[in-house]
Amino acid sequence: ISPVPPYSREQPIFTTRAHVFQIDPSTKKNWVPASKQAVTVSYFYDSTRNSYRIISVDGAKVIINSTITPNMTFTKTSQKFGQWADSRANTVFGLGFPSEQQLTKFAEKFQEVKEAAKLARDRSQEKIETSSNHSQESGRETPSSTRASSVNGTDDEKASHGGPAEAHLKSENDKLKIALAQSSSNVKKWETELQTLRESNARLSTALQESAASIEHWKKQFSACKEENDQMRGKIEELEEQCNEINKEKERNAQLSRRLQELETELQDKELELEELRKQGEIIPELMSECESVSEQLQAAEKKNKDLEEKVRTLRTEVEESKHRQTNLKTELKNFLDVLDGKIDELHDFRQGLSKLGVDN
Repeated sequence: ISPVPPYSREQPIFTTRAHVFQIDPSTKKNWVPASKQAVTVSYFYDSTRNSYRIISVDGAKVIINSTITPNMTFTKTSQKFGQWADSRANTVFGLGFPSEQQLTKFAEKFQEVKEAAKLARDRSQEKIETSSNHSQESGRETPSSTRASSVNGTDDEKASHGGPAEAHLKSENDKLKIALAQSSSNVKKWETELQTLRESNARLSTALQESAASIEHWKKQFSACKEENDQMRGKIEELEEQCNEINKEKERNAQLSRRLQELETELQDKELELEELRKQGEIIPELMSECESVSEQLQAAEKKNKDLEEKVRTLRTEVEESKHRQTNLKTELKNFLDVLDGKIDELHDFRQGLSKLGVDN
């Protein structure tokens, strides 16, 4: 069977797109992707052989070339996934569809093609049985006619009358013997192929059961992993909260460390001040004695200040009295000057009079 169907002989009757998978030949449990993306999957009908095939090609690679037989079964394992076993290819094909509707259409078409293949097989068996029965009947009729001819006539009569018919019967008998031998060999071949198909079907049924058990096992593991994942998420959230608290504590510790360094610096400054105060405390007695002497000097200075203040008050009083006397003196001097000016004027007039008297004389 050619991988790529010649369109003069095979024609597509249904086409869809799906992701193609094959069962892992080593484990018979896991699915192995046969295509990296969704590819075209088609049903083809061969009118000459009266057979149906499912063919899918990814680029130049044939990933599905499965002849449909009546023993095949397409199983829906989920809403968008289905599978069937091919004993001739010794594998299990799986298809993942974009929607449940496309999966349903593919499954319905698979059932139709399967019924058509079954009908074609039944017709072929009927033809084989008919040809076999006809061969057996011809084989039985030929001796009887021979016997009848030998009984009812002589050898000359057989040669004259029954020669052409006998030759025709012999040729027909030979043809029927050849057809019978071919049908027998075909029956044996079909029986062997049927036995092989049964064994493959049994293996595939076992693999399907194991796959179903594996699916249930993986479902349980998935549920357990999901629960564990939820628990881990909760723990992660708790750890994140704890990390946030730890970060806050680190920030507070950093602030406290900086504050501690500041306090240590201040403590060192205070210790230096205390040391200076201690040094100053050592000279306090000297300062006390100096303070006492200064106090005595201050008392003496205050006493002198009081005496000076009394003297200043006395001097002020004397100054005021002097000012008052000076004012009185100024007044008397002014009066004296006025009188003096008057006397001077009188003397001037007197002089002028004397001068006049001298000129006259």
